[in-house]
Amino acid sequence: MTKEEVQGVMEEEQQAQSKKALKKQQKEAEKAAKKAEKQAKLAAEQQSTEEDDFAKDRYGVSAMVQSQQKLDRTLVRVQDLTPEKADQLIWLRARVHTSRAKGKQCFLVLRQQQFNVQALVAVGDRASKQMVKFAANITKESIVDVEALVRKVEQKIESCSQQEVELHIERIFVISQAEPRLPLQLEDAVRPDGEGEEEGRATVNQDTKLDNRVIDLRTTTSQAIFRLQSGVCQLFRDTLTRKGFVEIQTPKIISAASEGGANVFTVSYFKTSAYLAQSPQLYKQMCICADFDKVFCVGPVFRAEDSNTHRHLTEFVGLDIEMAFNYHYHEVIDSITDTMVQIFKGLRDNFQTEIQTVNKQFPSEPFKFLEPTLRLEYTEAVAMLREAGVEMGDEDDLSTPNEKLLGRLVKEKYDTDFYVLDKYPLAVRPFYTMPDPNNPKYSNSYDMFMRGEEILSGAQRVHDAQLLTERAIHHQIDLEKIKAYIDSFRYGAPPHGGGGIGLERVCMLYLGLHNVRQTSMFPRDPKRLTP
Repeated sequence: MTKEEVQGVMEEEQQAQSKKALKKQQKEAEKAAKKAEKQAKLAAEQQSTEEDDFAKDRYGVSAMVQSQQKLDRTLVRVQDLTPEKADQLIWLRARVHTSRAKGKQCFLVLRQQQFNVQALVAVGDRASKQMVKFAANITKESIVDVEALVRKVEQKIESCSQQEVELHIERIFVISQAEPRLPLQLEDAVRPDGEGEEEGRATVNQDTKLDNRVIDLRTTTSQAIFRLQSGVCQLFRDTLTRKGFVEIQTPKIISAASEGGANVFTVSYFKTSAYLAQSPQLYKQMCICADFDKVFCVGPVFRAEDSNTHRHLTEFVGLDIEMAFNYHYHEVIDSITDTMVQIFKGLRDNFQTEIQTVNKQFPSEPFKFLEPTLRLEYTEAVAMLREAGVEMGDEDDLSTPNEKLLGRLVKEKYDTDFYVLDKYPLAVRPFYTMPDPNNPKYSNSYDMFMRGEEILSGAQRVHDAQLLTERAIHHQIDLEKIKAYIDSFRYGAPPHGGGGIGLERVCMLYLGLHNVRQTSMFPRDPKRLTP
């Protein structure tokens, strides 16, 4: 090909390319013109809408609350929305639980803790089309302030706790907006286990719930569980205070393992090591030796047990009791069982709403107890189990399956979910347990059970330094490590006993739940350290 021919070909290519470029430019110019036209149209529409939107000051996203002003405004609680408030104009702050737009109206369910109410925004003289659209687009779980008229409804709203009224919204402002994508849906988290599978709807597994605990704690079930748990603590404190007990606080960083065992967490303590307390045992007893007579404490207990069961946690709340008695350790048992009965009665009489709420998701039989509390001796329990076909020795400890079986046998025979098992074999109890004076194989110790699971372990303690030393040597415990403990009993110590209760376990078993993590707000187990 000659030089001229090559040049001619190149010129043709350049012309073709410039044509292409020209076409591309034209296309882009057309595109830009269309876009500009569209934007102008939208802006014009928006302007006319804004001009037409007579309700534009009645809704919107509020400025962040930074305590700029003090508003003289009373907010009504959702649980107080009853027919008595009909036709009143009220202000209320709640979360948007669900929203459903339908034509010229939008239905919202507004939630506050375990209570919720239906609300309606409808196009009319108080709400514009734009206001309805705004309400429909508020993300679930956002917090809103609404001004609304309370209206009685003719037909009960079954899906809400406030069934006899609904709210007709006149103003709605978003106080805090939730992100559009939630890690879990609240309605899935409260769905009873079997129900979701049948209808092909989702349920949420326990790990997902615990990983997103802040959202999970908002569910009606979680709200009810932890309000009831708060009630257990309150009833425990009130009952014991009435009985003349003093609440004490004990150290959680200690120099030697409180139970003398290996299941302790070691923490670095300056140039040495210390341990997290497995129980307030030592200090409760020291307070008795210091003439406090009757004491209790509520606080964390740490157990370094690698147990991944439904009822074990590495940190739980201990409700501990210790008291001096006059002549027989059954005085202690009677005091503790009466405290438990007062708690059960208080829950039954004052927490029915919470119990029913939990029952919707986790159905269970109402908790039964007797007055006075049933007390069985260990030998009777062994006899009952043997009669049911269990092979076990007189001095064997109860395994978990045998505890549960015994619970069922006791329920069948005595119709109670709560009972005491007294006189445990000495061999299966800690070194500080008082031996039975009539039979050295047994001890003055007891466990208490709810629905066939142990919730309290207790005993008369050895209050004589000499006997305590002998028992510690028998258990091969280093006397040097428990010197301060043994020394407490050298200067006169009254006979005393007590026990420790696991708060989370009591709540789990009272409500008939199947996992202690459900009753621990932020549970700690061998596999979980967060959130």
